[in-house]
Amino acid sequence: MVTPEQVKSYIEQNLECAKIEVIGDGQHFEALIVSASFRGKSRVQRHQLVYAGLGKRMREEIHALSMMTLTPEEFEEQRA
Repeated sequence: MVTPEQVKSYIEQNLECAKIEVIGDGQHFEALIVSASFRGKSRVQRHQLVYAGLGKRMREEIHALSMMTLTPEEFEEQRA
């Protein structure tokens, strides 16, 4: 069974993250991902970046991944 820490590691291996938090039960996960790589990209494009890095793990190991994908600036605005 995949752990939230493993999912976090998989994402970090393929995407430079300013912040990442992952919670989950081994099959269903929720992630907050903050990355400068998301600048100028739509929400769909941001999710595609994450999915591309996870590759076949999304079909074989991770059954569901809900994501909040933010740029560092968007993250700071939400904290204010």
